Amino acid sequence: MDGLDRFLHTFFNAEVAARYWPDIVAGMGVTAGVGVLVTLTGLALGLALAILRALQQPWLSLPIIAFVDIMRALPPLVVIIIFFFAFPLIGLSMSALTATWLSLSLVLGAYAEECIWGGMISLPRGQSEAARSTGLTWWRTMTSVILPQAFRIAVPPLTNRVIAVSKNVALGSVVALSEVLNNAHSATSNAGNPTPLTMAAAAYLVIFIPVILTSRRLERGWQWRT
Repeated sequence: MDGLDRFLHTFFNAEVAARYWPDIVAGMGVTAGVGVLVTLTGLALGLALAILRALQQPWLSLPIIAFVDIMRALPPLVVIIIFFFAFPLIGLSMSALTATWLSLSLVLGAYAEECIWGGMISLPRGQSEAARSTGLTWWRTMTSVILPQAFRIAVPPLTNRVIAVSKNVALGSVVALSEVLNNAHSATSNAGNPTPLTMAAAAYLVIFIPVILTSRRLERGWQWRT
């Protein structure tokens, strides 16, 4: 067996792939599902925090800033471990899926708040003042004038954070979450062949390439309008 044959036999073994592809597909479902949940709740949390921070009330802004700084400083793995292993000690037990989803949502929410807030404060103050002078309420000014422009600025860094945090679903393997990488590791151990890891890599491309392409279309669309 020459080098190419050994390479194909090791990383692209058809027999191993046929045996373990159901496990990989099942893991893809978990990874994609948790990733979507994390994205929705994380972005919603970040948006809510950015709007509250825009009220410019110290009793609101200071706790938000503290939360954002702490969640950005802590490794997501540490947050997952705290939720899954430490919280049961105070009577707050949760499943591996819940611990992973909640932890990554908080992490993404912190990054999303900073991205959206950065987009908001990058806008000239005169835009808000001009909108208010026409009779718009603070809320209408925020939703119709400030946030649409802030989102356009925030999309590139937000996309990167969404992808990075969603890929951290793989950290759920520490608490036995049956996501794609955890299933691939188990299959690799059982088969004695790393082909399932190659399949997991392909699965990540299938999941995240559409997200990247969609973000690029959004960026081009907003650039065209401006």
